[in-house]
Amino acid sequence: MGGNLNSRIIRAMIMLTLMAFVVVYFGLLTYFFFIYDWLYPDATYDESWRLGDTVTLGLLLGIGILTASLVGWRLARQIVEPLKSVAGAARKIAKGDFSARASIAVRGFGEAGDLVVDFNQMAERLQRAQSELKYSNSAIAHELRTPLTILRGRLQGLLDGAFTPSPELYGRLITHVDDLSAIVEELRTLALNNAGQLELDCTRLDLAVETEGALISLEDQLASAGITVVRQLDSAPAFADRARLRQAVVAILDNCRRYAPKAQVRLETGVADQHVFFRCSDNGPGLSEENRARAFERFWRADDSRGRSLGGSGLGLSIVKAIAEAHGGDAIILPSDRPGLAIEIRLPLASATDTD
Repeated sequence: MGGNLNSRIIRAMIMLTLMAFVVVYFGLLTYFFFIYDWLYPDATYDESWRLGDTVTLGLLLGIGILTASLVGWRLARQIVEPLKSVAGAARKIAKGDFSARASIAVRGFGEAGDLVVDFNQMAERLQRAQSELKYSNSAIAHELRTPLTILRGRLQGLLDGAFTPSPELYGRLITHVDDLSAIVEELRTLALNNAGQLELDCTRLDLAVETEGALISLEDQLASAGITVVRQLDSAPAFADRARLRQAVVAILDNCRRYAPKAQVRLETGVADQHVFFRCSDNGPGLSEENRARAFERFWRADDSRGRSLGGSGLGLSIVKAIAEAHGGDAIILPSDRPGLAIEIRLPLASATDTD
């Protein structure tokens, strides 16, 4: 449709004024020439039309149109300015400037303000997604380059005769391949979760039993890291994927093993409100408030002490959050004034209608 919104609103206001004038004008003519004689047959009045009458009507029409134009212009401005701001910011984002934001008018309609706020929130999410994508791409290249370089060096050494083939050497090569496979599988899990296609084989289970099973599988590794485990595993019935849930619990325990050696780790399960929970808290070095907000980001590590030298891909807690969200729950870091870190997985409480 032609014309901008501003001019169309002004034209609409003028048309309304003209229509009101026409209705009033012909209504008065009808009243004085037809209805008046019927209501007051004995009354007399001067039927002649004077120049002053024409001037008066013209002035009334001019004032009405001018008023309508001013009102329409102010109305159009309040509507159009937020739209222009959103359109301008959208064009910048389309050109790759994800920092562009729409400005909020001081005086405007509530709907226009809501539009600007929603648009800015969407732009902020796009900017975060773009930043995460750039960071993930560089981090993936870095994480894969190290084991690939080692693997290629060992294989080249075998080919050149620099290394003597031995079961130990082949075992280390297989370990590097396993590390690469683990990174690829973790990236696949995250990609499926982002696409909403992470398939779950859910059954009725007890979170306490699954936690105990995951703990047994890591018992020797936790002991070698000097970690003492305190259990308080109350029954926590859930409808979840057993393998994925154990994967999340193992990832949290492995995180404690790597970054909180010689710490005391407390494991808790139970029911709170309408959800079940698994909670793991330690008295290790913990994270600062700023770093807690980034703990679930892919490939993120707080500092050198949590670097690649300690092993791991930097995807563990991201996988934990992805698995929790795929179950309709969440993974969070609990606030605490004490040293250490407390991570909690929350899942919906199993209902009587959940079936295998």
